[in-house]
Amino acid sequence: MNNTIEIQITKTASSKLPQTDFDNLTFGHALSDHLFVADYFQGEWHNPRIEPYAPLSLNPANATLHYGQSVFEGLKAYKNEAGEVLVFRPDANFRRLNESAKRMCIPEVPEELFMDGLAKLLELDREWVPSKPGCSLYIRPFVFATDDFLGIRPSQKYKFMILTSPVGQYYAKPVAVKVETHFSRAIEGGTGYAKAAGNYAGSLYPAMCAQKEGYDQLLWTDGKTHQHIEESGTMNVMFVINGTLITAPTTTGTILKGITRDSVLTLAKEMDMPVQERFLSVSELKEALENGTMQEAFGTGTAATIAHIRLIHIDGNDYSLPEKPRDAFSNRVLHKLDAIKYGKEKDPYGWVYRY
Repeated sequence: MNNTIEIQITKTASSKLPQTDFDNLTFGHALSDHLFVADYFQGEWHNPRIEPYAPLSLNPANATLHYGQSVFEGLKAYKNEAGEVLVFRPDANFRRLNESAKRMCIPEVPEELFMDGLAKLLELDREWVPSKPGCSLYIRPFVFATDDFLGIRPSQKYKFMILTSPVGQYYAKPVAVKVETHFSRAIEGGTGYAKAAGNYAGSLYPAMCAQKEGYDQLLWTDGKTHQHIEESGTMNVMFVINGTLITAPTTTGTILKGITRDSVLTLAKEMDMPVQERFLSVSELKEALENGTMQEAFGTGTAATIAHIRLIHIDGNDYSLPEKPRDAFSNRVLHKLDAIKYGKEKDPYGWVYRY
C-alpha cells in the first residue's frame, strides 16, 4: 500500500527484538519498537509521525485523566508462509473507531491517517509479527483528549496513536462464565456500542467479583430487566441450540458491533448454519442447559477469536457444557477464520490486507 500522506520516521536506536521471547508471549506484555502518532488541534490533524516506543509525558490536568474522553480499537496482523504480513479487516476497525469517536465527541480520524499510518508502522516493525502458529501481532489504535483544562467540555486537542504487541492466545483453554443479573454494562441511549475506555473501567469490579468466585468472565444481561443475554466482558457471545446459531442483535446500541462476530455470521450463512440474531432470555438459556438442547456456547472477538465456553453459572447453579467434537460449528468456523487470516485459503470477502 502506498502512502498518500507524508509521515516523518524516527527509528529506535536499540531494538527490543533480541530480548523478546517469541516462544512465551503473554498477551499485551511485549511491546514493539515504534508508535504511530498524530496530533489534533485548531480543527485539523497534524504532524503524522512514527517514533520509538516511549512513555508519554502528561499534564496532571489532562482532560482524559479526569473525564475519560478516550476510544480505542483492536485488530491483528499475521504472517503467512511466504513471509507477507496480513491484516484482518482494518477497514472495519477504522469505521468503528470513528463511530466510537463520534459518540464521545472526539474528531474523526481520516482514513488515510489510519490506513497509511498503520501500513508504515507495519513496514517498519514487520519483524515483530510472529511466525509461530497461533500467534499474531495485536494492533491497538486509540485516540484520547490532550487539553490541560479542568472544565467539563469536549477537548480541543487530541492525540491519535497506534501501538503493536506480539501476542499468543488470549484464552489458552475453554472458559467458565457467570450470568450477571445485578450490575449493568450498558443501557439503551448509553455508550455500550462504542469502544470507549470508560465502558471497560465500569466492568472491572463485577468481573473481579466473578473471578474471585472462580469464573473467567461475565455474561452481561440487559440493563433494564436483566432478563436477556447481551455480551461477555471481552467478546460477543453465541449459542448453538438445537442446531441453530443464536446471538444478540446490535440494534439496541448496548452491544459492541464485533468484527469477529460479523465475520462468524457471514461464514455461518456460507456454511449453511441456521442463524438467529435475537435476544436469548436467561430462562431460555437455563432451560437449554437443563434439557440438553444447548450444544455449544462461545465468545467471538479480536483478542479471543473463538473462545469456547465450558461452564455457565446461573442463579447459584453451575451448568457444564458438553465437550465439543471436532466437527462442532465453533471448531469449523475457527478453522475457516484462521485459514483466511493466515492466507491458507482464498478470501472471497476482501477481508485480508497484505503489507
